[in-house]
Amino acid sequence: MFVMLQVPWLQSCANLVQIGAPLPLLGCLGQYFEVLGTMEVLAGQYGKEIIEFPILKLNGRTMEIESTFHMYVQPVVHPQLTPFCTELTGIIQAMVDGQPSLQQVLERVDEWMAKEGLLDPNVKSIFVTCGDWDLKVMLPGQCQYLGLPVADYFKQWINLKKAYSFAMGCWPKNGLLDMNKGLSLQHIGRPHSGIDDCKNIANIMKTLAYRGFIFKQTSKPF
Repeated sequence: MFVMLQVPWLQSCANLVQIGAPLPLLGCLGQYFEVLGTMEVLAGQYGKEIIEFPILKLNGRTMEIESTFHMYVQPVVHPQLTPFCTELTGIIQAMVDGQPSLQQVLERVDEWMAKEGLLDPNVKSIFVTCGDWDLKVMLPGQCQYLGLPVADYFKQWINLKKAYSFAMGCWPKNGLLDMNKGLSLQHIGRPHSGIDDCKNIANIMKTLAYRGFIFKQTSKPF
């Protein structure tokens, strides 16, 4: 879900939102969005480790989900989940035991991206996240700690909180819960579940798009 935008994000709300009938076709340069749910993490002495890695491929014209990538990740620095982590995320020890390492999961992400045609230079796509933390802090921080490279496609994204605030004129302090409430949408699944976060992000994006909102990249170049 990467959009290679040359248009700056900071435009007035009137320029970003079209008033009138709902539009099923997004006015953006991208063909696909890659919805990245919160990469659920395990906190430990080192810091935090990713234990869930979910992505949805969202068609930028129809706003329908076309493919899903979802894997759990074996933590390596602190292999045992804490009771707090399980209570928060619903992820139990058996769900991460024997799962691939982060390095292996990132390799499989790349394979999935290639299979879905998202690495084709003629295909425009961009990741969408609920906040900047996942791709600005968490993923590059853990990759640096483990000595892993960060793929270029993880270095640009749309922060849905910023997009929502431009469309609706208010900041969603409680993230997805506030955005669903503001759009009169039912929350899907469980809070703090990465794959359910993806589904909620996709549903919010579809609703905003059908209201005429135009999504644009919000991250700054690395």
